[in-house]
Amino acid sequence: MTRRTIVALALVAALGPLLFAGPAGAQWPGVTPTEIKIGNTNPYSGPASAYGTIGKALAAYFKKVNDEGGINGRKINFVTLDDGYSPPKTVEMVRRLVEQDQVAFVFQTLGTPTNSAIHKYLNEQKVPHLFVATGATKWGDPRNFPWTMGWQPTYQTEGHIYAQYVLKNVPNPKIGILYQNDDYGKDYVKGLKDGLGEAGRKLIVLEQSYEVTDPTIDSQIVNLKNSGANVFYNVTIPKFAVQAIKKSHDIGWKPLHLLNNVSASVDVVLKPAGLEASRDLITALYLKDPTAAAAPAGHQSQHGSDGLLPDRAGAAREVRRGALGALRRGPRRRQEVVCSASPGVRRRGGGATTRHAPARLVAAGLHPDARRPSAT
Repeated sequence: MTRRTIVALALVAALGPLLFAGPAGAQWPGVTPTEIKIGNTNPYSGPASAYGTIGKALAAYFKKVNDEGGINGRKINFVTLDDGYSPPKTVEMVRRLVEQDQVAFVFQTLGTPTNSAIHKYLNEQKVPHLFVATGATKWGDPRNFPWTMGWQPTYQTEGHIYAQYVLKNVPNPKIGILYQNDDYGKDYVKGLKDGLGEAGRKLIVLEQSYEVTDPTIDSQIVNLKNSGANVFYNVTIPKFAVQAIKKSHDIGWKPLHLLNNVSASVDVVLKPAGLEASRDLITALYLKDPTAAAAPAGHQSQHGSDGLLPDRAGAAREVRRGALGALRRGPRRRQEVVCSASPGVRRRGGGATTRHAPARLVAAGLHPDARRPSAT
């Protein structure tokens, strides 16, 4: 089964009754006979503005779908707001989307710290929180947060991959870590440590963190070099990844450089940092970069032999195709999707609107009723 098929089936499971159950759909906020209103936040400004491309790509594609007639007679009203990668701002924007704009669901909200700030609120309001644009492991918890659905491979899984690579390929490794001081960065660090095992954790000689509001991480790079580390585990968003690559090159530090996939972009990170400075980076990927016809010389990929690196617009394209395929098809066989209603479940401060529970793909255990344990 392809990733796109899985994405499509997941959306059918989550949104089936919303769009295709007739009277139930009419009761759902944000859905009318002519419109589906989707909410989104993205950092179009601020330290993570490189990711704004995702929101722009989603908006452009939804416009294309609308220009071609929409989805089963409905046009998509995609309401995307700038949260600047600031959790308090995200809370403000999402409350506006839910309480004022009355969106049907929230889709592809970007960032681990920002999604963490709205996680509990959206589940309490019973608003679908779908395909969050972050790989934190916490999104795979249907028992406690049934209205949230992750999408991309988890950061902890990626950390395991790097740990296995280091243990297998680096003699006498001394690992230095730079990470963002929030759930995103800590998830990556946990994945690496778990992958190294109890004995392997002694290979870590220094951990350095930074705040997303910091202007530079130059001092952390100097400290990591001075620690004697010969492996650099670089857990940074694009702005700081560029700085880390440049500074390492400028001070002549040449460790084995493991770059997390959230910053693995040729146009956004490697070119601004300098392709010469970016030589020999290693990363783990699940997408290809459509802006790179071929991999820059000296770059490796742990996911395929072509060495291509992912692009933010490519990520948006992959998820939106699966999403639209699901919206167009809808549930077709009862044995495929079973809808369960939750009469009496009130939404948004005890208002008159009633939400129905998500449909569930029983065979795959996608609904919390299946009691499937969360991913690790």
